[in-house]
Amino acid sequence: QVQLVESGGGLVQAGGSLRLSCAASGRIFSNYYMGWFRQVPGKEREFVAVIKWSVGTTYYPDSVKGRFTISRDNAKNTVYLQMNSLKPEDTAVYYCAATKSGFRLYQAHQYDYWGQGTQVTVSS
Repeated sequence: QVQLVESGGGLVQAGGSLRLSCAASGRIFSNYYMGWFRQVPGKEREFVAVIKWSVGTTYYPDSVKGRFTISRDNAKNTVYLQMNSLKPEDTAVYYCAATKSGFRLYQAHQYDYWGQGTQVTVSS
């Protein structure tokens, strides 16, 4: 089993920055992919970023490319999401997720494990 715990959410003004953390425990293997998703009420979870734990390969959708950066600290078993130049439309609950599958990583249902989420609110 894998347990994921997010932290670092909060309220920030537009143009500001936040760094989210996802602490992983349990049987995390080097071939896992760690993703970040976000969700607003009434909408599906939206893919934000993914990193391959072993080699650090990353992928982002156009909506956050150049503003968000995903990284990991192997020693701490923690994945980070650095969010810069935040916009009001980035407001959402952000979730960390893990999967062994490298297929269609932008789809939420490909992930086996999820954290409880952390709220990010960007004011205009």
